[in-house]
Amino acid sequence: MIGDSFTYVKEGIIDKVNKWLLLIIATIILTIPLMGYIMNVYRGTKPAPEVEDWGKLFVDGILLFIVGIIYAIPIIILEFLIVGAAFATQLAGNPSAMMTGLAGAGILAVILVIVAIIIALISPIGIIRFARTGSFGEAFNFGEILATIKKIGWLSYILALIIIAIVIGIPVLILWFILMALAIALPLVGIIIAGIILLIVLPVIAVFEARYLTRLYESAGSA
Repeated sequence: MIGDSFTYVKEGIIDKVNKWLLLIIATIILTIPLMGYIMNVYRGTKPAPEVEDWGKLFVDGILLFIVGIIYAIPIIILEFLIVGAAFATQLAGNPSAMMTGLAGAGILAVILVIVAIIIALISPIGIIRFARTGSFGEAFNFGEILATIKKIGWLSYILALIIIAIVIGIPVLILWFILMALAIALPLVGIIIAGIILLIVLPVIAVFEARYLTRLYESAGSA
């Protein structure tokens, strides 16, 4: 899947400079058209789709953004509760109340981690189901999502997600350090250069990950 995703990006984007430039423009426009393009990748389009029909790219991008926000709601709520518990602890007038507040914040933090892991596991399949079916409800059809993961195999699925996180995470981390160094060494020019590099790299990373997740989804024999 890694090899296929690399070839997909190389032949479909890196070797097609005009398409790459259009994706950079799609990224500049609040990444919404880029997200719409990613939806086309999720639909299994091969080779990499052309960057066209911008109206549809915008609509698909907005819909994907909405699905992402809905998946993030539990995490957002828990984060607010943790901040609230921590703030209440600061206002507490006695050690007992402070300890209670800290304990509550700690428990909420543990719950947050668990919920974040669950969402990270189910959301990729849900989003691809949404892209394939065009049905908003299918993004949250947890029965079918879990059935798809079961067909892939839970161990294989989790391992595949860990692999893609490492493959993307390490280069991104290195790039982040380089960009921070540029921004610090050359305050204005460095920030501009860092922004340009991000615009160039982000579409490639996004399409690579989307293709990888698409192949993972299709390994279950799902249409």
